[in-house]
Amino acid sequence: MRVVFAGTPEFAAAHLSALLEAGQQVVGVFTQPDRPAGRGKRLQASPVKQRALAADLPVFQPASLRNKAARESLAALQPEVMVVVAYGLILPATVLEIPAQGCLNVHASLLPRWRGAAPIQRAIEAGDTRSGITIMQMDAGLDTGDMLATAGCEIDAQTTAGALHDRLAALGAPLLLSVLNDLPAARGRAARQDDADATYAAKIDKDEARIDWSLPAIIVARRVRAFNPFPVAYTFINGERIKVWGAHSLDIRHHAAPGTLLESSENGLWVACGSGALAVDELQFPGGRPLPAVEIMKSRSSLLAPGQCFANTAA
Repeated sequence: MRVVFAGTPEFAAAHLSALLEAGQQVVGVFTQPDRPAGRGKRLQASPVKQRALAADLPVFQPASLRNKAARESLAALQPEVMVVVAYGLILPATVLEIPAQGCLNVHASLLPRWRGAAPIQRAIEAGDTRSGITIMQMDAGLDTGDMLATAGCEIDAQTTAGALHDRLAALGAPLLLSVLNDLPAARGRAARQDDADATYAAKIDKDEARIDWSLPAIIVARRVRAFNPFPVAYTFINGERIKVWGAHSLDIRHHAAPGTLLESSENGLWVACGSGALAVDELQFPGGRPLPAVEIMKSRSSLLAPGQCFANTAA
């Protein structure tokens, strides 16, 4: 089939690579406009654009698919199917109708759980023990279309968003190819979603990564994993903003104020939470690189001594 691909981040680029390696006829690629990135804020092409250009594919970067020119560009490619993976733009009904076989979406959750923009992070944050990939026939709703295929994987107490991202990318690519190789059969097995079971995965706000030490330790630990590698959980001590890359919860009792350092030794760095404590495994100070907490404690023993306190603000 003539396939048009739409996607933006690395997760999407992995699926585009799989299509190309499998010999699928990708006739065009849509991705978001180049964005400023890095300290110099230079415009940077998305991972999907970079992969498409390397394969000498035509690339389209409309700011919206609601304008006539974007729709005409898509229609001119005469797609039989459009594959959408983490594109980041809404596909209006007029676009959904252009491909002869409609639009397929690769979604990083087991729908109807976690419809929306951040299913990977929200699954970890919520303490889910399972996630997966859903290949969906797109309709006008937000991730509400019929499910053509699913594949699942486990989430354990060490799984970060980055690790789950990689697992799901590895699951999604072969699942997508299996659907494309026999689309009529996949449609014949399609299952409707139960809206009563739906949950919404809201886009991640950077401010959510600021650690609230008054929460239970198990919740804080989930958020640390959910926000690794982006936007990375953080806290403050002595006016310095500290990134927390790795941590796990401890079911211990204490009477200290939330944020107080309970233990700072070869046993680890333990911080009081609203209930329980957070064992901080990996830290990053400004200008440094992420390091095991036991290593950082050697050079900052007074700053990270028991009785010191992490704060929610720099003041």
